[in-house]
Amino acid sequence: MPTAYPSALFREVKSSVTSERDILQRLRRRADTPRTGPLVLGIGDDCAIFRPRAGEELLFTTDFVIEEVHFRWNTHTPAQVGYKALARGLSDIAAMGGKPRFCLVSLAVPKRANGRWIGRFYDGLLELAHATGTTLAGGDLAQAERVTCDIVVCGSAPVGTALRRSGARVGDSIYVSGALGGSALGLATGKGAAWKRHVRPEPRLALGELLRTKLYATAAMDLSDGLSIDLERLCVESGVSALITAPPAFQGASGQQALHGGEDYELLFTVRPKAKVPGKFRGLPLTRIGEVAAGGRGAVYLDGKRLRARGFDHFAGAL
Repeated sequence: MPTAYPSALFREVKSSVTSERDILQRLRRRADTPRTGPLVLGIGDDCAIFRPRAGEELLFTTDFVIEEVHFRWNTHTPAQVGYKALARGLSDIAAMGGKPRFCLVSLAVPKRANGRWIGRFYDGLLELAHATGTTLAGGDLAQAERVTCDIVVCGSAPVGTALRRSGARVGDSIYVSGALGGSALGLATGKGAAWKRHVRPEPRLALGELLRTKLYATAAMDLSDGLSIDLERLCVESGVSALITAPPAFQGASGQQALHGGEDYELLFTVRPKAKVPGKFRGLPLTRIGEVAAGGRGAVYLDGKRLRARGFDHFAGAL
């Protein structure tokens, strides 16, 4: 897949061996740390230095991307892996209505991941970083048996305004953005628009800001593990239940994929009943799928019948 940064980071690397020092020097040149602003110090020292503005709260999130869990070596390009690693964290920032500030990336790779693979990983990550104003401020590099990436993203929001999962109230309307099940369909088929949705999710940062500043959402979260399990989580945190109808499905996706498929990275949110939610925001559909109800903390009912949460859970059956 072409990117805006086609192997520029490692175009001069011809062997499979690259020193950590070389990698860091090239990353430092590519990171584009602003000369002024709250990020005082980026790549090069033991720690990054960030100086928050007055009246600003910082939002932190962390996510893993692990080979054979979140991607496959033979089907996902390194640029796709890097892009998705950052997209996962940015989606969490979007869900709280925040603005991304910087990210820290720890990457461990096996010996088969040569300098070119590492370079293309950062090509994909930096493409999204530059597009969203997210500065790569540091991280770590190591070797491991399989590719493992741990990314930390810092965002910000005015004090006391960040959206949470715990604010949904009885009578609120429940909405989702976009169409669901596309990533699950893409993973199953490996082709078409659904595959693009799977490997290049779009963090809904602008929508998150709209929810915080204009629609005054009462609760919000991103759909990373599937609607059924994520809506259950929101209801548990808010101490409520939910009555819903079938959500909009991505073209070609089944109803089950729309309900339970993970990694759509759309936003699930609640608003007061009289809130005027547009049918679309910048071309992205916003669909009312139900309302918040009392009792049965965490219970979700689809067309009147209890919906069992079947989204992705790393530890399902482990305890």
